Amino acid sequence: MVTLQLRQLHVPPGQRVLFDQVSWDEFENILVELGEHRASRLTYDNGILEIMTPLPEHEDNKEIIGDLIKVFLEELDIEFRSLGSTTFKSQMQNKGVEPDQCFYIANEAKIRGKKWIDLTVDPPPDLVIEIEITSPTNPSIYEALGVPELWQFDGDNLKINCLKNGQYVEVYESEILSNIPIKIIVKYLKDSKIIGRNKVVKAFRKQLQHSIKNQSR
Repeated sequence: MVTLQLRQLHVPPGQRVLFDQVSWDEFENILVELGEHRASRLTYDNGILEIMTPLPEHEDNKEIIGDLIKVFLEELDIEFRSLGSTTFKSQMQNKGVEPDQCFYIANEAKIRGKKWIDLTVDPPPDLVIEIEITSPTNPSIYEALGVPELWQFDGDNLKINCLKNGQYVEVYESEILSNIPIKIIVKYLKDSKIIGRNKVVKAFRKQLQHSIKNQSR
């Protein structure tokens, strides 16, 4: 029998590979073997391991949405931590995931200064963003990990899910980022494809500053 090292596996951008009957210890060893400095993202759910490499379009969308969220939090002077595709895992739930983008907002102070996140003692991120261009998201993983809010963007539409009694319910406005309509995020995201990232971020910041100024009167 020929045995290959997992790091010899090449997953082209936009593609994914599934492995079945992967034990928790094997999943942990795979994380160590692949290391942190890689383009691929891993998802583990009850013995099924998915390795996916995102497309440039995928990464662009998650960066712009993330940038807009950062502007919103900065203008409202709300502390936050953006932890990108950090690996979140729970042996008890037999699940692990590396989101496209994630934020600690309400629980930012609880993980401030920490070099490692351990879900046995630390809270999960308050907000996760998943771009569903190459593969669909499995919301049940985030439900099991207790992530309060999950955003899913399929290239055209943005769906916001809030955790209610252990299950996600679709809502029309974020509960964590109050007063930020879905259509505004999607509008500026699509505008960035035409006029550029910097112009969009500046326009969004200016609109927020105007709204904050009017509300304070």
